[in-house]
Amino acid sequence: MLPWLRRTLVTGFFVTVPLAVSLIALVWTFRLIDGLTHGLSVRVFGAHVPGLGIAVAIVVLLIVGAVARNMLGRRLLAKGEELLMHVPFFSTVYSPVKQLLAAFSPDNEYGFKHVVLVQDPSRGTVLGFLTKEFALNKEGDMAAVYVPTNHLYLGDIVICRRDQLSFPDLTVEQGIRIFLTGGMALPGQVRSGHERG
Repeated sequence: MLPWLRRTLVTGFFVTVPLAVSLIALVWTFRLIDGLTHGLSVRVFGAHVPGLGIAVAIVVLLIVGAVARNMLGRRLLAKGEELLMHVPFFSTVYSPVKQLLAAFSPDNEYGFKHVVLVQDPSRGTVLGFLTKEFALNKEGDMAAVYVPTNHLYLGDIVICRRDQLSFPDLTVEQGIRIFLTGGMALPGQVRSGHERG
């Protein structure tokens, strides 16, 4: 009876805590965004309108996304970004954050390309993300592999020959999930080969 009770309690804990943390984060984000538009809703509608902040945020993201997807919009955003990069603190924070977010974007040609396995002399076989393929003088075809070490935003870059890579049958999204769960999201069986699947 006691082992059953302990297992059930631990299972309940591991189901409830992530759910509670997610709900708390969602409510906090909702209140923050809604609070930012409180004055606007009072001026326009004469009273606070719950949910207006979320609606405004979605509309702004849609407009920015639509502008950024066409040629003129891309040029305007690039010019604005170029001007802002001359602001000392802004450039220090903005550039790394943009690069990190771009790595996760499926539309970005500079993001994570594939999940790969590579041999690391000190750690053995490690899972990482192929970020760049390039040629290096006499070495031939090379690859840069990002191996996260702390969540996803810190890690090591492993440079190796292209033929040292192995490509497991995992999507980039699955790879991200594997790192975020400390390996628990890894499927029971993974096929891997030296060519991309």
